[in-house]
Amino acid sequence: MTLPALFIAHGSPTLALESSDYTQFLNELGDKLPAPKAIVVFTAHWDCPEPSVTMDESHQTLHDFYGYASALYNIHYPAAGQTDVASEICALFSRSNLPHRSVQGRGLDHGVWVPLLHMYPEANIPVIAVSVDSLRSPQEQYDIGRMLEQLRHDNVLIIGSGGTVHNLRMLAQDDEPQDWAVEFDDWLGERLEQWNTRELFLYEKKAPHARTAVPSYGMEHLAPLFYAMGTADMSRTAKRLFQSYACGTLSLNCWQFGDGI
Repeated sequence: MTLPALFIAHGSPTLALESSDYTQFLNELGDKLPAPKAIVVFTAHWDCPEPSVTMDESHQTLHDFYGYASALYNIHYPAAGQTDVASEICALFSRSNLPHRSVQGRGLDHGVWVPLLHMYPEANIPVIAVSVDSLRSPQEQYDIGRMLEQLRHDNVLIIGSGGTVHNLRMLAQDDEPQDWAVEFDDWLGERLEQWNTRELFLYEKKAPHARTAVPSYGMEHLAPLFYAMGTADMSRTAKRLFQSYACGTLSLNCWQFGDGI
């Protein structure tokens, strides 16, 4: 079975405790998708130069944030790992001569478990986390995703978890979307739907408000979009599934790449 790839905005860690239109969308998204045999997540909260893959039979839940309500630290997402799929990822990287490493004992950061908590609350599907490298070009990130495209045709769900607009210094007091954030997302959306990689890969120079939407200290949150997009290179179809904003600028955009839903 072939599954689409997804880009999912994981928002703030407090999303794990929220009930909103967005969390309802994530709940329904998990129900709509055929049950995958495993989930592979390119997570913005694992940013390192060498592509890294979790190679574990089980995971601890990382609470990699501070200053939130105690209830958030009591949440655990006990998803199993899947070493067979992790090994296949490593083999695909090796086939493309991409240096990489397998990692044991890292756990699942909140970029992984927060959205999955809503999509698959029973934590009954194995999960493999894969790092991103925010210093690589969008073209390189896309190409790394493309190396894993065949996994989608073997009932593996691939997710890029991050955020298209993620500038914590620009959060507003309410959820009314700020014009500049919407303009950036709309520019991005038009080119995603056209699969216009030429302009997408140059978003820093071409997109309106690019430096504000994707600041130099937050590039890792956009990177998962290109990794996920690359895994649908053969079909080259993109569809926005959801769009809203928290605190005016924190983008909760979700995209589907490839056919499936």
